[in-house]
Amino acid sequence: MHLAYPVVLAALLFSVGVYGVLARRNVVLVLMSVELMLNAVNLNLVAFDAWLRDSLHAGQALTLFTITIAAAEIGLGLAIVLLLFRTRGTADVDRATALGDPAESAAEEAPDGAEALKGQAAA
Repeated sequence: MHLAYPVVLAALLFSVGVYGVLARRNVVLVLMSVELMLNAVNLNLVAFDAWLRDSLHAGQALTLFTITIAAAEIGLGLAIVLLLFRTRGTADVDRATALGDPAESAAEEAPDGAEALKGQAAA
């Protein structure tokens, strides 16, 4: 088998993943696109390991590490997405600019006149 077939397939998978990261607004779809890019890298590692006929199978061992890191990344990423959705009510990347409390960020954006009005109402 030629090396070009899996390399071209991996390049296409990686390109679709990059498009997904850059064009999507939903955080879950962005995470899936990152996983697609990691799987393209895994495909390249295994293809080059088979092509080089490495006796240590370093490409396959590195693929196992990549799969482990991808599993940890998706676990943490989904936890962050669920927390973001619970606090904000949306999983939109454009609306998740600050990871702080939405009430605190709204108070920071309030004009100075609003602060003075709050002080007068409290007095």
